[in-house]
Amino acid sequence: MNLDDKKKIIQKYLEAYNQFDVDGMLSVLSDDIKFENVQNDEVNASSHGKDEFKGIAEQAKALFEERNQTIENIEDSPEITLVKISYYGKLASDLPNGMKAGDELSLSGASEFVFSDKLICSIRDIS
Repeated sequence: MNLDDKKKIIQKYLEAYNQFDVDGMLSVLSDDIKFENVQNDEVNASSHGKDEFKGIAEQAKALFEERNQTIENIEDSPEITLVKISYYGKLASDLPNGMKAGDELSLSGASEFVFSDKLICSIRDIS
């Protein structure tokens, strides 16, 4: 796969994410999708397979009133496509860490995408 093909798939995934469209997100994922969310070098969420991923995506969807991931930069290698992302979110509900509904988040991070058969087979979100 060339970088343009990967960019199109990643963009479709992020557009679906930004629109809270879980089925749209799933449409570009392989059946055995592996997902990890890493914060401060610790995995705080993970899944394997579309069903588990859908469960995590539905839970995350309920936490936010608004959310947006924007691509800042893409670095491609044969193994991993690294996407630098800026993230904005507005909470829909209170979180255990003390953040309240209506609070806004602005973060920078990266996502590592791995592809197989023109689908995303692995996503590792790092912040």
